[in-house]
Amino acid sequence: MIRASGLTKDYGPTRAVDNVSFHVSKGDIAGLLGPNGSGKSTIMRMLTGFFSPTAGECTIAGIDVGRESLAARKHIGYLPERVALYPDMTVKAYLRFAAKVRGIERDIGSHVDDAVDKCGLGDVYRKHIGKLSRGFRQRVGIAQAIVHRPDVLILDEPTVGLDPRQIVEIRSLIADLAGEATVLLSTHILPEVSIVCRSVLILDHGRLIAEDTALGLTEKTAGRGETLIKVRAADAERDRVEEVIRSCDGVEGLDIANYDTAGVTSVVVRSRQGQDIRPQLAAAVIGQGWALDELSPRLMSLEDLFVKILDDAEGGE
Repeated sequence: MIRASGLTKDYGPTRAVDNVSFHVSKGDIAGLLGPNGSGKSTIMRMLTGFFSPTAGECTIAGIDVGRESLAARKHIGYLPERVALYPDMTVKAYLRFAAKVRGIERDIGSHVDDAVDKCGLGDVYRKHIGKLSRGFRQRVGIAQAIVHRPDVLILDEPTVGLDPRQIVEIRSLIADLAGEATVLLSTHILPEVSIVCRSVLILDHGRLIAEDTALGLTEKTAGRGETLIKVRAADAERDRVEEVIRSCDGVEGLDIANYDTAGVTSVVVRSRQGQDIRPQLAAAVIGQGWALDELSPRLMSLEDLFVKILDDAEGGE
């Protein structure tokens, strides 16, 4: 439903987007993730036809956005980072106006009622937009993006500026909408991609540096060679715990994470990349007559992974 091929955008001598290619399949929820200034909004503006690329091309539902802009836009619902709302209009009047601008001539009431229902705007339908909370204004922005029932939703920072409760509500709304449309959203908030998105595109300095699912990116770190082991031993034997673990085949190093009052020693063990040494660790601990409370691979958090991907990309320059 969404395809970018070699997208490049220059502003004079500055290259904001550098040869980016990706696709988003029908019904998917994809996240453009990156720090501020990484090129997320510029890519979205090229996809929606607001900007022309310096090089490359993009298609929406198989339609070339550059060559057939109006035809492609009929398939797109767009929520910019700062949506143009009119505070003196009621929600009803604004959505009817948005429907007409989108070319809806018949059944405007049905389209508007459908958008109001999906976005939970029934209680504020007749209120002026200027009197709504930030969260409800964001819902109105999403409602104008779906009022013409598009195949593709492009949402630029949809939860920016919202309070925690409003963020949860908007995330839930986006997940519900994804059943009827393909969604591409941009964000610099890591929980956004892990909670809402199925696939992730990570940008840095205008370049696409990683592409996977949120879960897939995290699972890739399971083989980085770290294992957490928690051993329950008598106080007098605590020094022996480190010695026994260090002697296991494949152990390259370890860190004592902490001791607790229940006699449990937590150790982070480093092994050669990709080597699973849990069987050796378990056998060594049980062989000493100690209790094994936990033995698990250490997964890198999405935050740590994000920083590592950015660092690796910048280190390769």
